[in-house]
Amino acid sequence: MFGIVFLVLAALCALFAFTSSFKIVGQAEVMVIERLGRFHRLARSGFNILIPFIERPKSIDVRFLEADVGGQKRIASRTTSRIDLREQVLNFPSQPVITKDNVTIDIDAVLYYRVADPQKATYSIQNLPYALETLTRTTLRNIVGDIELDQTLASRDMINKRMRDVIEEAAVSWGVDVTRVELQAIEPPRDIQQSMELQMRAERERRAAVTNAEAGKRAAILEAEGQREAQVRKAEGEREAAILRAQGMAEARLQLANAEAEAIRRVSESLPDGQAALYLLGLKYFEALPRMSEGKGSTVFLPAEATGVMGAVGALRELLSRGSNVAVDSASTRRTGSVPATTAAYPATRPTVAVRGGDQQLPSSPDHPNDR
Repeated sequence: MFGIVFLVLAALCALFAFTSSFKIVGQAEVMVIERLGRFHRLARSGFNILIPFIERPKSIDVRFLEADVGGQKRIASRTTSRIDLREQVLNFPSQPVITKDNVTIDIDAVLYYRVADPQKATYSIQNLPYALETLTRTTLRNIVGDIELDQTLASRDMINKRMRDVIEEAAVSWGVDVTRVELQAIEPPRDIQQSMELQMRAERERRAAVTNAEAGKRAAILEAEGQREAQVRKAEGEREAAILRAQGMAEARLQLANAEAEAIRRVSESLPDGQAALYLLGLKYFEALPRMSEGKGSTVFLPAEATGVMGAVGALRELLSRGSNVAVDSASTRRTGSVPATTAAYPATRPTVAVRGGDQQLPSSPDHPNDR
């Protein structure tokens, strides 16, 4: 019986020695091996053999974020002999921080680090995650306490950089490389948030009013420029139209003058020398004679020189009688100064012409219906 018990104990000891002597370390993991209580070596990834009862792995504390059955997240701690060389995240709950202008705000920060020297991480600090968390909290309080609330909300990059510099300087002696430090959330008190919302709303209303004013001013400027441009274009159009009208009138008058000159030339060629002026003067008289008889009165006053005009008309009649078959008494015309006319040239009532210096009646015509 005693022999069986001894064999069982021997088997258990052999199993314990076997399990404690052979260690398989995973990728990106190391184990700190101590021999008789002192640091001996690092067990790297792969198969490692330890001397039973002489060599053993050193345990360290780790902290990690885990979620329970209800989904509530919390920070958990445990002890392990395997040191993870990968980059790790240290996330701790938010903490109250007082700014320079005495405003208490809650800040939630996160730290990214990596174990660069497992020996220092094991022997230089007793609880590495807790040390990093405490250092991050104190550094955050010191930095935010030197700046005001507005600067805190607007200077996250500056705060992150300063925290990383301070934490990395202290973590180098712990064999840790701090890669990043980030502020996840900054939550001011509720009354401060309401004040900030009112301020933001007022600022946006001010910007909207300024924008509307700028838009109105711009619209007025554009409208004024448009009216000015329209007036300038209208003035230019009127000027060009006036120039064109003047040019047209000048060309028309020039053409009319050329036509009159040509007519006068042809009249001069068809009449004897010196008779063209008398012809034109008599023609103008004939054109003015119907207008003279348009009035309601029966007497027309002419200057004394009108007798010369009548003589010119008589000469015109003499000239015209040379080329026509109508018999006109030219001698009577020169003696009395009467002007022959057709029935259509006289109105229904023949006016009496009073010549200043001596009244004289228009000569009668045998063809006028009133002389019969």
